[in-house]
Parts: sequence; C-alpha cells; structure tokens
Amino acid sequence: MFQDTKPIFEFRGPWGVPVQLGASLFLLFIVFVDFGGTTREFAFDLMFFAILVGSIYLHELGHAWGCLIQGVSVHHIMLHGGGGYCQPSRSSTRYEKELIVAMGPIVNLFLWATAGLIAPLIADPEINWVFRTIAWVNGFLFLLNMLPVHPLDGGKLFELLLHRFMPAGLAISISAGLGLLLAIIWLPLMVFVYLQIGLVLFFIPSVRLHWQMLRTARA
Repeated sequence: MFQDTKPIFEFRGPWGVPVQLGASLFLLFIVFVDFGGTTREFAFDLMFFAILVGSIYLHELGHAWGCLIQGVSVHHIMLHGGGGYCQPSRSSTRYEKELIVAMGPIVNLFLWATAGLIAPLIADPEINWVFRTIAWVNGFLFLLNMLPVHPLDGGKLFELLLHRFMPAGLAISISAGLGLLLAIIWLPLMVFVYLQIGLVLFFIPSVRLHWQMLRTARA
C-alpha cells in the first residue's frame, strides 16, 4: 500500500548513495497531517511526519551501510508512502545479505534505545515529546520489520537463518508457509487492532507473493 517505484525527486545521501522520493509520500503526508486543527497541532503533525520519514530513511541507510561495508555498491534508496527499500547494484551472497538485512532493524533499535534514554532527562515538554516520539516510532518500526513475513526484514532474516540449518528448498518452504499464514490473518488482525487502539498499518503482506514462493520451493 502507498508503494511506488518511480521517483519524483532525487538527491545524494551519505556515501554518495542516490536517494529517491516517491509521489506516494504525499499521500502519507495527507494521512498524518491534519490541516483543520490549530497551528500548534499542525506543527506537531509535521514533526511526527518528519520523524517517521526520517526514521525510515535512517533504516534504509542502515541497509546501505551493510552493503557498502562488504563491498556491495548501492544503486539507490527509495522512500515512498509504504516505507522504503535499498537497492544494491549487484546480487549479494547469502552471508552478505545477513548483515545487509539486519542493519535496518538494528538502526531502529539503536534509535529507540538512545531516544528512550534521553527523553526522561529533558524537562522541556515539547523537546521531551520529540524524543519520546522518536523512541516510539523506531520501536514500532523495529517490531513491525521483525515480523516473519516477506518482504519485511523479519521474513528475510528468518529465511536466511533457516538456510544455515537446512536445504534451500525446505528453508524457503517454511519461511513462505509461515508468511502465508500470517498474510491470511493479517487483515482481520489489522481491523481488530484498529478497533482496539486506533492503530492503522499501511502495509499488507501479499498472499500471492508467499504462495508463489511456496510453489517455487516445492518445484
């Protein structure tokens, strides 16, 4: 959801990595920024949006660093309304992928821990809110990305872990089977979470993707 591949703007990030912005970021902006509230509420909405996009960007930079430290060049990073991705310039080995994939969630975990430790030390309520929000957003991104569904990092890491202990076909079958089960129950679970706490997820795992993975592994 809210995912596109054609950039509307591009700039050079750290290490010279091209960073592309997708048009669907505007949809994410509209979802999180309320234009009908007070000026103060509008400012807080803008700050939340900036923290969310900035955290996703740093997550993808973590993937990029995992590539570059192992000699895998990065073609570009794309940020869009559904999150983002880091596109290496070449295929990487299974062992290279382990670090590349893991670095994204590790960055979010680091930001969650750092901001969470700093927040209680700040007396100013507005600055305190910024650090608490950084901690909350990155904690949420870490937990979401570690779910064992594809194409999230958790699904990739789970499959890479299985590859260490079993044949490739079996590893893919188990990973795809678990992902398929979670994808099937995802929508009703998402509705339940929304009704309980008002949390909306703009990511829905693909049943088709996991089914194709399962069929390919069996073949």
